[in-house]
Amino acid sequence: MLEFLATALNGKLPEWISAVGALAAVLGVGFVWKQIKLTKEIAQLEFEDGLAKEYRELASRIPTKALLGAGLSPKEYKDTFDELFRYVDLSNEQISLRSRDRIRDETWSQWLQGIKFNMRLPAFHRAWMDIQKAVPTQFSELRDLLSPDFGDDPKVWKKEDLP
Repeated sequence: MLEFLATALNGKLPEWISAVGALAAVLGVGFVWKQIKLTKEIAQLEFEDGLAKEYRELASRIPTKALLGAGLSPKEYKDTFDELFRYVDLSNEQISLRSRDRIRDETWSQWLQGIKFNMRLPAFHRAWMDIQKAVPTQFSELRDLLSPDFGDDPKVWKKEDLP
């Protein structure tokens, strides 16, 4: 059938058929690009959701009264210290990921509020002080975030300022 059509048109396809083919190719590329972008956005959301889930699981093991700002008894603090340490580690990792532009602006804004809120709570603040004494060279991203010398967005910190 195509051979007959090509012969009937003296071997030349009308220009509009070429234009339609080119348009179809452009639309196809656009569709593929949009699918790739959507897939990347979904992967990003899943990645961030995984970290949020990790925080929720960790927070579920910290006494509620510590999360509400009440102090902990010496025994409660000792029993909770491992979870508070893990919280510091998780926060430091979140900051590090943001500094490498792996966390979206909207997500970072929420995490920043949470980190600053939690670090002001007595149990978290005490744990942070104890951790800094024990391992002063670790968790530099969190130290920088809590320092007045750095801004609230690690993504814009100068690379030479980063550990």
